[in-house]
Amino acid sequence: MKSRETALRLKRFEADEKSRNVLDLEAMIHDFEVMAHDLQRQIQAEEDRTGVRDPGHFAYSTFAKSAGQRLSNLDASISGLKEKLDAAVKDRDEALEQAEKAQDTTERNSGGMVHRNRDRDSGITA
Repeated sequence: MKSRETALRLKRFEADEKSRNVLDLEAMIHDFEVMAHDLQRQIQAEEDRTGVRDPGHFAYSTFAKSAGQRLSNLDASISGLKEKLDAAVKDRDEALEQAEKAQDTTERNSGGMVHRNRDRDSGITA
C-alpha cells in the first residue's frame, strides 16, 4: 500500500516538474521575443536616423549591423526553444496522463481494500 502511494507521489512530482519546465520555456521564449522586438525597434530607429536601410551599403550603421546579428541569433534561439517547448509539452502531457492513471489505479485498489476490510470485519465471506 505504501509503495503505491510513494509511486503515485513520484508520478505527481514528475508531472509537476515537467509542468514547471514548460512554464520556464514559455517564459524564456516570451523574454527572447520581447528582446527581439526591442532590437528590431532599435535597428529601425538607427536606419531612420542614418537614412541607410541596406545592410550591404558601405555607409550602413555598424550598430545596426551588430544589432541585426544579435536579432538573427535571438531568432535562432527562439526557434530552438520552441522545438524544446513542443517536446516538453508532450513529456508533460504524458507525465500528467501517467499520474492520472496511477491515481485512478490507487483509488480503485484502495476502494477495494476498504470493501474487503469492511467485509472481513463484519464477518462476511466471499
